[in-house]
Amino acid sequence: MGRYYQPEIETAPRERILEIQNEKIVKQVRHVYENVPYYRHLMEEKGVTPDDIKGVEDIKKLPFLSKADLRDAYPYGLLGTDLKNCVRIQSTSGTTGRRVVAFYTQKDIELWEDCCARAIVAAGGTDEDVCQVCYGYGLFTGGPGLNGGSHKVGCLTLPMSSGNTDRQIQFMMDLGATILCCTPSYAAYIGESLAEKGYKPEDNKLKAGIFGAEPWTEEMRRNIEKSLGIKAYDIYGLTETSGPGVAFECEEQHGMHINEDHFYAEIIDPDTGEVLPDGEKGELVFTSLDKEAFPLLRYRTRDICVLHREKCSCGRTHVKMSKPMGRSDDMLIIRGVNVFPSQIETVLLNEGYTPNYQILVDRRNNTDTLDINVELPPEQFSDIVSENQAKERALEAAMRNMLGIGPKVHLVGPKSIVRSEGKAVRVIDNRKLHD
Repeated sequence: MGRYYQPEIETAPRERILEIQNEKIVKQVRHVYENVPYYRHLMEEKGVTPDDIKGVEDIKKLPFLSKADLRDAYPYGLLGTDLKNCVRIQSTSGTTGRRVVAFYTQKDIELWEDCCARAIVAAGGTDEDVCQVCYGYGLFTGGPGLNGGSHKVGCLTLPMSSGNTDRQIQFMMDLGATILCCTPSYAAYIGESLAEKGYKPEDNKLKAGIFGAEPWTEEMRRNIEKSLGIKAYDIYGLTETSGPGVAFECEEQHGMHINEDHFYAEIIDPDTGEVLPDGEKGELVFTSLDKEAFPLLRYRTRDICVLHREKCSCGRTHVKMSKPMGRSDDMLIIRGVNVFPSQIETVLLNEGYTPNYQILVDRRNNTDTLDINVELPPEQFSDIVSENQAKERALEAAMRNMLGIGPKVHLVGPKSIVRSEGKAVRVIDNRKLHD
């Protein structure tokens, strides 16, 4: 039997989990209806009232929320409580200049940190561990979420944030870090850097890693486990529902348990919105059952995955989700950052270029690369190399401001981007993200 942070919930009988969900959804729908005019309007358009929701089996009557709704309602339109009750925001990178801003009451933060604590304990964490958090802090949810979860477990927490790998390694070795939390690509890079410094896997005290925020394969997991001498666990979350800790892997390392007492999951057909049975692949939809400040109902994540309810040897009874198998929209996740082609198009138009471009994504030495080819019309094309280089650097700076990461921009000549039936192929993703 594995160890649990909140065993009475994590190993609860299915009947008890359903009771909790039914009780919470009735309260939550009424809370949203009474406090979020934006969603009340969507319910009224669909002819639904709180009285129609008797339990989670009625969730399918409710309207969906999408990323477009979050942008339309920015910044306060989906707020579910008085602003004076909110103690923090977290935010995504903006897709077209408008970010998703999520609000938290103190209770929201406590519940989020409990979810992250469950993930840390599932990875073997105890109050005797040293937990090194190398996710970004600030507006990004990764650092604050795992930091709070680590405190709840009682670990000694190293709030390193991302980057400065030499310092990461110094603290890891000097303070004897036992759990590493970061993106999988950064974990792989730390492994390589340790080897370059002459360290063997057995020289560090790490036993586990909790890695998320970007897609990664089983092959990459095995490489990380070998280079660091650890067990590598997946974690899932999104800013809209709180952050990491919505779901996490246990010792089975085969699918992530969803914290069903806080989040109700559905799988839908992305084209029709029809709810699909367990075991079928479709788009993941989440309802936050007890968030106060930012209570999203039926939020379409655009992640494609499968839900499994087979009994798990770890003893946890919560449903499992597979690793996301792709997206039902055009979003790319690059080095943990959400990137939309529409962002790149916006920059090009703002800078006076035509929107003829191609995005090339690859993964070299376990790090994502982003190259953008921008086709110039004849009147903008120059044979003077220095002129083109100056334009490329200026575009790179503008892209970095929009995306939050720095791409390599390449200005290319007229008609040099291959057309497919008259339409440019916008994205070429050469990463091998699935085995």
